[in-house]
Amino acid sequence: MSANPNVSRFPRASGVLLHLTSLPGPHGSGDLGPAAYHFVDWLHSAGQSLWQFLPLGDIGLGHSPYMSRSAFAGNVLLIDLAELHQRGWLDAADLTPTEGLSDDRVAFDRVIPFRMERLRRAAARFAASATPQERAELAAFRLEHAAWLDDYALFMALSEQFGEQSWNTWEPPLAQREAAALQTARAEHAQHIDFWVFAQWCFFRQWAALRAYANGKGVKLVGDMPIFISLNSADVWARPDLFQLDDTGQPTVVAGVPPDYFSATGQRWGNPHYRWAAHQAEGFAWWIARLRATFALVDMVRIDHFRGFESCWEIPAEEPTAIGGRWVPAPGAALFDAVFQALGPLPIIAEDLGVITPEVTALRQRFGFPGMRILQFAWGEDNGGKNAYLPHNHTHDTVVYPGTHDNDTTVGWWHNAPETVRHHLRDYLACDGGDIAWTLIRAASASVADIALFTMQDVLRLDGTHRMNTPGTAEGNWGWRFTWAQVQPHHADGLKHFGLLYNRLPS
Repeated sequence: MSANPNVSRFPRASGVLLHLTSLPGPHGSGDLGPAAYHFVDWLHSAGQSLWQFLPLGDIGLGHSPYMSRSAFAGNVLLIDLAELHQRGWLDAADLTPTEGLSDDRVAFDRVIPFRMERLRRAAARFAASATPQERAELAAFRLEHAAWLDDYALFMALSEQFGEQSWNTWEPPLAQREAAALQTARAEHAQHIDFWVFAQWCFFRQWAALRAYANGKGVKLVGDMPIFISLNSADVWARPDLFQLDDTGQPTVVAGVPPDYFSATGQRWGNPHYRWAAHQAEGFAWWIARLRATFALVDMVRIDHFRGFESCWEIPAEEPTAIGGRWVPAPGAALFDAVFQALGPLPIIAEDLGVITPEVTALRQRFGFPGMRILQFAWGEDNGGKNAYLPHNHTHDTVVYPGTHDNDTTVGWWHNAPETVRHHLRDYLACDGGDIAWTLIRAASASVADIALFTMQDVLRLDGTHRMNTPGTAEGNWGWRFTWAQVQPHHADGLKHFGLLYNRLPS
């Protein structure tokens, strides 16, 4: 139970985890177009009231949405190009897909140039022919978001100038943000800056429309916020004093996790660590701004690697793996006290997987943040049923998943599971394992956990070739897509039946 009397319990509900890029659509990846609205309709028909997705920022190394170049900007690759055509900023011919844009996977090497070229054409058409009202709307957006947008747009323009090299390799006056150099750069790159502002405006416009539609259908949007920020980001460039960097802008320590279920050598993510004393000295203003911006887009948010707010794994920057790291305390309680004082209680899900100490659990419970329980982690231990992921050990302040985007699909996991795991699961759930994905969807639905979430891959009973991400690997991730032909009436009917059976339908 929460020790904070201002925190209320989450209503019992269920939903689906599906990233926007995985939606169907004609332009190589899912986006904010008609398929997103159709998915909301499908969730509504299935009695689901939550849609969880991955971070909405632009993609970074390995096309990962967890390595964005901004904590505030949206991913412009998600912009619905058809809406830009409807506005008159693209021709019909611009929407014709080029060769190599696939329906079953995101071919990033083709999707990115295709979409970016169309966005540049739209920006040029807007600059030449926008109505006074459209220009006023863009100007208002630019003013409203200036606190992050000005630095972000300049950062993106300079990144193009320097061939996408990390900002700490730029010419020193720009890397070190000398005022005269920044003023000159803003003048020289005004057109490129205007493009990035335009693109962000399009993303935010379209996102606001989708969110309003989803909420109108009784569907809440569940975002995902990485705890750490990419080194090569507008945020680190704009505020290097908030991160553990040396005088040249290189990290002295980097983030990751020690050896765990996913990797024998741990995970060396490479993100710079926060200079927590600097954040605390200014009342955690950057974090308050970040969470305020996040909740302007979503109804709930899952914070990735929540345990890093209690203590974080610091790896010396020169270490090639995560093995040589150490746990260093972090001021999580002070941070969330400041956030709650500024913004009020927030509906946050704490990703508390991995090495979790009593201190981490106490921090989560103090603020009423539900933790996560993964059913794929529950089986095979001979410890008298004490595994926290077993359904009888769940508590209401948790979110239960058969598996997440970081797990194999449940069908793929079952195919590779040891016999000890298979036997335990069959015995516990009194099943034969013949429909393992929906067996775990049922078990999650029946759990006492207030929230149950299922990946779309598990809803569709897909095998491991449809996995979204394999932690610790840099290539071949994030590309999975589905088609509407795979979705049959029994999928929605089955989810709605479980929602009725286990009291998860929206009231």
